[in-house]
Amino acid sequence: MMRIALPITALSAALLLVGVSPVRADDEKKLTDEEFVRQATACGMFEVKVSQFALDQSTSDRVKKFARQMVEDHTRANQELADLARRKGFAVPLGMEKKHVDMLSKVGKLTGSKFDDEYIKCQVDGHEEAVKLLERQAKDGKDKDLKDWADKTLSKVKDHLKEARDLTKDDKKDEKKKDEKKDR
Repeated sequence: MMRIALPITALSAALLLVGVSPVRADDEKKLTDEEFVRQATACGMFEVKVSQFALDQSTSDRVKKFARQMVEDHTRANQELADLARRKGFAVPLGMEKKHVDMLSKVGKLTGSKFDDEYIKCQVDGHEEAVKLLERQAKDGKDKDLKDWADKTLSKVKDHLKEARDLTKDDKKDEKKKDEKKDR
């Protein structure tokens, strides 16, 4: 356990140094293209990092398979967005938002089924937030290329959300089966 906690603490401290104050995608004020890039990049980095933890710490083959897909898909999307943002002259953040660092630290301290449960919850919550952010950019963004990227990426993120929710349902079915076996 100590082996995992120390790197997470160091990572958390380093990321806090480059982090910026969070502004939620559902705030009433208009989301600028620059703010979209910042938020989407931070969310994408979190998805990759927490899914890398899942590859090491999960006890479930289904969770590991999902995590592998998240690492692949979000690494690709992060690179696409970073390249697009740089071409447009937008700053690309180097770290996650504080809320993501805090979640990563919390999840990283867990093991076994507790880790799996919290990881799945993070995936559902994170993808719900990403869907809102992408929908908002696709509808209200000013830069056509960023709007197109958000629209294109939205369908994949919705697929991820459905898969994460399915993992939650599967997890509940597995728990029910375990409880039934105990009662016998």
